[in-house]
Amino acid sequence: MATYDLSRVSTRAPKGLSKEKTKVATARILDELDELQNLLFAESKHSVLVVIQGMDASGKDGAIRNVFGRLNPQGVRAYSFKVPTALELSHDFLWRVHQQAPPKGMIQIFNRSHYEDILVTRVHKWCDDQLAKARMKAINDFEELLQRHSNTHVLKFYLHVSPEEQQQRLQERIKDPEKQWKYNERDFEEAKLWKVYMKMYQECFQFCNKVPWTIVPADQNWYKEHLIATKLHQVLSSLKMQYPGLKK
Repeated sequence: MATYDLSRVSTRAPKGLSKEKTKVATARILDELDELQNLLFAESKHSVLVVIQGMDASGKDGAIRNVFGRLNPQGVRAYSFKVPTALELSHDFLWRVHQQAPPKGMIQIFNRSHYEDILVTRVHKWCDDQLAKARMKAINDFEELLQRHSNTHVLKFYLHVSPEEQQQRLQERIKDPEKQWKYNERDFEEAKLWKVYMKMYQECFQFCNKVPWTIVPADQNWYKEHLIATKLHQVLSSLKMQYPGLKK
């Protein structure tokens, strides 16, 4: 079984890659995605679930806004998983997640996801290893269920930001008036647990990989958005979708 060492994975674009040319290419891909998403909605045979994970300030909100914000809002939904409510905690951990799975024709984005139940819960020791392994199996089964029995194509992105870039972005939330609404003093405490989070993410990639992860270098937003848009474009293009004819 493959193992992961995030410390060996770059958080930046390859050297020599042109920022301007990449942004032009991304704009072209987004134009094509607009048509592909319209086809997805019209044909209504497939759905797409996009899972976006990452440390605080890794750029999850920006990725959702800049990649998916260009698409028809009638065919795209984004859902942010917060701390579970009392009702949600009274059910199994996937209960609230399954309710947000996309119907056919839709793209559903998870800003954080069911993976929080084997990440933050383990970091803070609310979930022991035995329970975590049982949850990992349930997650694999859940994603397989979506793909095999609901025609849902699952894309999983980990936004790989460096601790230095994270600290800079967290400081911006204090200084920049347009970003102060994002400020949460707990983010700085969570950042101190970086090494523990990396260990838990690496085990997550190792044991929850029946649907493969895409590790996205996230220190540069233009490159992060290009990779996400490209992956989504590849999946939608592969579906060979067609507009349905007149209803009889």
